[in-house]
Amino acid sequence: MHELAITQSIVEHIEEHLEGSRVVRVVLEIGALSAIVPDAVRFCFDVCARGTNLEGATLEIIRTEGTGGCRACGRTMPLDSLVASCACGSTDVAILRGQELRVRDVEVV
Repeated sequence: MHELAITQSIVEHIEEHLEGSRVVRVVLEIGALSAIVPDAVRFCFDVCARGTNLEGATLEIIRTEGTGGCRACGRTMPLDSLVASCACGSTDVAILRGQELRVRDVEVV
């Protein structure tokens, strides 16, 4: 479960940048193609935040959909997999969106 290590890194990163501020809400953006399971991050967040300035904070996760762009014809398309082909028949598809893991917002008091 790599989500534990990822979540621990997120908590540590936020703590480093907020030096003692009490965090009440964290908003993460997780791409559908990122291989990160949002429910696992939710579970790990409470465990990783215990004893830190993030303890008790609300975690909100925004899921971003996968999007690809065909290098052959220029068409943009939704992706639900890292392996894709375009309607034009090309398999030369670039992933444009969906692999994100981003701390989008942190609310402090």
